[in-house]
Amino acid sequence: MNRPCQESPFYDGDRPTRSGEPDLDSYDHILVAFSGGKDSMACLLHLLELGVSRKRLELWHHRIDGADGALMDWPVTKDYCSTIAAYFGLPIFFSWKEGGFEQEMLRDRSPTAPIHFEAPDGLHTVGGLGPQGTRQKFPQVSGNLAVRWCSAYLKIDVAAAAIRNDPRFAGKRTLVITGERAEESPGRARYATFEAHKADRRAGKALRHVDHWRPVHAWAEAEVWDIIRRHQVNPHPAYWLGFGRVSCMKCIFGGPNQWASIRALDPDGLHTIAQYEETFGVTIHRTQSVMERANQGQAYPMVSSKWRDIAMRKRYSEPVFLEHWEYPDGAFGESVGPT
Repeated sequence: MNRPCQESPFYDGDRPTRSGEPDLDSYDHILVAFSGGKDSMACLLHLLELGVSRKRLELWHHRIDGADGALMDWPVTKDYCSTIAAYFGLPIFFSWKEGGFEQEMLRDRSPTAPIHFEAPDGLHTVGGLGPQGTRQKFPQVSGNLAVRWCSAYLKIDVAAAAIRNDPRFAGKRTLVITGERAEESPGRARYATFEAHKADRRAGKALRHVDHWRPVHAWAEAEVWDIIRRHQVNPHPAYWLGFGRVSCMKCIFGGPNQWASIRALDPDGLHTIAQYEETFGVTIHRTQSVMERANQGQAYPMVSSKWRDIAMRKRYSEPVFLEHWEYPDGAFGESVGPT
């Protein structure tokens, strides 16, 4: 049974202290970019261990496929994130680019789509009037966000647009929390742990002060799983299936075993991606198609377990708190991801 957590009652150990933390009490709003993956979960739990007031804390989740699409992401992710938010007594706000990943990928001499974002006073829509552009290809496996456009257009820019266009942040101090870790890649190792956010306008007319903190940037994966274990939180179903990181279900960085697992989980979805590669004449991997990659790998053993159905449905009804916590198959496994 899921039980509302008021003050992390299932954690009764010593709270670790870390240097370099900003003055969290100085912020009016603290926004956690919450994918449902282990690193964003670690960020949330770390903030709760630090005693951050829930009145200033909220979760933000960017819907990669938009409001109605179903091409790239895990079907269960949205409801999993909502369930976690409800369990910890926190608000969660969703945002997305109209048409999601697929519409942006299919752009042909047209502007990028409008952005929709939820706020306490309702749904807002901004943008959609920019310059014309053409993509007609998948994001490319690169550390360059200009060609790996999925992160920039469907997450980073969406969050920045929501902050810029929501008047509740004007004249306030806001802290944005994201879960990138240096251990993940050489590129992420170069990220600043603390910096001004791209939506910051502390010197502008709105006096909108927005900082960006990556609290788990220096953490090893073992530390991430340790905080989840301490709170006995049930990880995202993808980890139980054997996936080492929770980004999109069909992440462009996926290795052969991940694509083989996708074929076992969602053969129609993999076929759709393969068809797009043929239409564009450009594969995700550049030198190999997704089908070739899948043929080189082996599906994770757990894709035939009960977690297959749990991950592939839109409702999440599993317990959030696990009386007997154990590492999922994906812990310390393949974590193919950003360079």
